[in-house]
Amino acid sequence: MIDHRGRLALVLGITVTVLVVEVVGAVISGSLALLADAAHMLTDVAGLTLGLIAAVLARRPATPARTWGYRRAEVLGAAAQAAVLLAVGIYVLVEGVQRLISPPEVTSGAMVVFGAVGLLGNLIGLALLATSRGDNLNMRAAFLEVVNDALGSVAVLVAAAVIATTGWLRADAIASLVIGVLIIPRTLRLLRETIDVLLESTPRDLDLTMVRSRLESFPHVQGVHDLHATQVATALPVFTAHVVVDDACFHDGHLAELLDDIQSCMADEFDVEHSTIQFEAASHAAHEPHTHA
Repeated sequence: MIDHRGRLALVLGITVTVLVVEVVGAVISGSLALLADAAHMLTDVAGLTLGLIAAVLARRPATPARTWGYRRAEVLGAAAQAAVLLAVGIYVLVEGVQRLISPPEVTSGAMVVFGAVGLLGNLIGLALLATSRGDNLNMRAAFLEVVNDALGSVAVLVAAAVIATTGWLRADAIASLVIGVLIIPRTLRLLRETIDVLLESTPRDLDLTMVRSRLESFPHVQGVHDLHATQVATALPVFTAHVVVDDACFHDGHLAELLDDIQSCMADEFDVEHSTIQFEAASHAAHEPHTHA
């Protein structure tokens, strides 16, 4: 398991610094876009803190009480970050519409200065997280938060430029709406993925129909049922199945070889390292419950 704690801690420190700078800038300039970006960064601080805690917990060893250790902590951390981001996105949209109707005075010069500081901090955070964003859902959530922050800073700078050159104050509200629109779709996708893991849905890249067909192609296999595939955490799918074999396999020594072949197939062809196979004699069918899948 790759250790992401150092990067997350460094990005968290940068984000806290930028947050303080943007809050000061929002107060000085009166910019909703800058305040929205600061509010977004506040949730990022909470989210990155959750991510750091999850990264620490995920490295704790398994115990008899928690046989997978705390590997699912990264999924819980990502789900919490996504939920908070969704709430912020909705708030920014509602407030942006209100300010679009009745725009307040905004100081564009201060928006430029503090927006630029925010963008610089975001770019440094992105550079730190870019190479590890695909490692797990927790790191992806952290990366998306910093991406959204960077886009928000860009929106702030664009709005400041428009206000400075044209005096059109509604540019600030439009920038805040852009930030909200950028936050919500990515957040919904991440939230859906984490919910899929928590609901123990079949991993998206694993086709159980293909798995069933492949297992049934092995010699001595008469059928396969009770296929279940879930995901404990990122890159940790697990698979179980009941494999019906010839009765003779329980006496002629075929089962050991067949087990090796099936588990190698699951690992090599379907990228599932953790598979549990229960062999059943064909004559056992009469004793099986009628709830097979």
